[in-house]
Amino acid sequence: MFVRNVSLYLKPNAVNEFLKAMNSEIVPFLRRQKGFQDAITLAVPGGREIVALSFWEQEESAKAYTTTGYPEVLKILEKLLDGTPHVRTFDAVGSTVQKVTPRVAA
Repeated sequence: MFVRNVSLYLKPNAVNEFLKAMNSEIVPFLRRQKGFQDAITLAVPGGREIVALSFWEQEESAKAYTTTGYPEVLKILEKLLDGTPHVRTFDAVGSTVQKVTPRVAA
């Protein structure tokens, strides 16, 4: 399993509009992407700092989304963002919720 971690800041008082966009546009869009498994969205109390985790079957699926789908998501969110989101990627090596099969280290 592969994880994309997107950290971003919202403009003041934008958290409700962000959540509406996530639920009505972005999550349905993610569900149509090959290899997408799950998404978790976290907000620091006060709501301006967001961390969005998306879980993918394989690294290749996440990379395909990064080049084809993610730009669409940024267009949806552009009026709500305060700055440029920061994206990091990870191999999932353990979970109490998801079934994770870690890749063998080279």
